Amino acid sequence: MATLGIRHAVLWVKDPEASARFYNQALGLDVVNRYGTGIYMASPQSNTDHDLGLFGAVGEGAPARHVGLYHLAWEVATLAELAEAKTRLAEMDALVGENNHGTSRSLYCHDPDGIEFELMWEVPLELYEKDAPRNIPLDLEADIARWGADRLSRGATAA
Repeated sequence: MATLGIRHAVLWVKDPEASARFYNQALGLDVVNRYGTGIYMASPQSNTDHDLGLFGAVGEGAPARHVGLYHLAWEVATLAELAEAKTRLAEMDALVGENNHGTSRSLYCHDPDGIEFELMWEVPLELYEKDAPRNIPLDLEADIARWGADRLSRGATAA
């Protein structure tokens, strides 16, 4: 048996309402359902009932780099969307890092509780270069000049 991929993530957060506002502004997720104190959110392009669940936590989070979740990754369809997200996330003081992984172009961010998430554009298979440099500084302008702002990511072309 092999899984098809991750269908949703659920997080314990200090303030579900504040986190819902953050994920709406940062990732464009909309509230699609509420159940008790839980808030369920989805991308307008999602084909599932929810992509993210938020529940109120009763204690503090685990210290960084201890056993537990490291981060979640969300894919965008185009390099233009990644560039726009970089600007928006920087304005929100949520952007904490960026990287060209060779196979993907990634932004790293923290939500209001310090939970890290990645926003990434994955290189389409037909453009992937096995020997491409990895873990080097992100240069979105160069990638856009090379492949075009509207080039669809691997996940968007598979959809």
